Amino acid sequence: MQLNRSRRPRASGPRGRRALATGVFALAASALAAGCGDPGDLRSAGATPTAVGPTRLWPDLPPASSPVGDYGNADTEQVDGVKVPGGDLHKVDPVDIVKAQAAAHPDDYTGPSALYKETADALRDCGRKGKECPVLKAYYRDFTGDGKDDVVVGIRMPDEQLAIRVYAMEKGHLTQIMGTSDAVLGVELAGRDLVLRAVSDIPGYEYRTAWSWDRHQRAMLPTRDEFLRSSDAPRPEGARSPAPVPELTEDPGREDPAPGPSAGERPGPGDPDGFDGPDGPDGSSAPAGSGDSSGAGS
Repeated sequence: MQLNRSRRPRASGPRGRRALATGVFALAASALAAGCGDPGDLRSAGATPTAVGPTRLWPDLPPASSPVGDYGNADTEQVDGVKVPGGDLHKVDPVDIVKAQAAAHPDDYTGPSALYKETADALRDCGRKGKECPVLKAYYRDFTGDGKDDVVVGIRMPDEQLAIRVYAMEKGHLTQIMGTSDAVLGVELAGRDLVLRAVSDIPGYEYRTAWSWDRHQRAMLPTRDEFLRSSDAPRPEGARSPAPVPELTEDPGREDPAPGPSAGERPGPGDPDGFDGPDGPDGSSAPAGSGDSSGAGS
């Protein structure tokens, strides 16, 4: 087989050599110009600041052996007398859960099950026509990472306080895994964190606490506590409005929890014990869980 190749006559003589030299020079100049404008050239970013490590103050000071307060205890409590069909908390009336705890601790005003007497008395009005129930609508989310929704219950208290409790099925038993109360500005679900925004004594600021499941304590702990400027917190009359506080948002792949069921953050999908909470890498991963849902509680 013969391949057809088009060939041009070779330039000869002084004129041909001059033309060839001119062409080579033009090609070299073009390549040089292109190289000067190459955006991949290395450029100096300036002087690098010297790294400064943390300085420990009072290194001879002996460490404390016990906490001053009990903030963030891992108090849990098994709730008896409430049936959970198939272990599905969606099928349980949250009012029944709160009533069962109030009946079990009629004189208890401390700990995760504490209720003011007037709030406990108001539980009797739940379900009665024309009466207001202190137990708010329930929300659901898998905080523990076991693949089943847990339930978040809010209870109105005197002095504009709100009690927040989280219940889960632990080893086949209905268990309260979190309980706290505060003068709340708002409550948010962010992944597998429950975030509480509370009023501060300093106008224009708020406390923001994220509660997360800890598999070692088998309870939800306040893993992140912040003191922030707030657009909602009270501030002095005539003071300038603070900059908006970035909102904690849901994972883009999930539905908004307000109207319906819930899900969560951080447990590794392969961790049978659930998310590792404050321990970090052990069991931590992207949010995973069921969709949001809400149930009637009022």
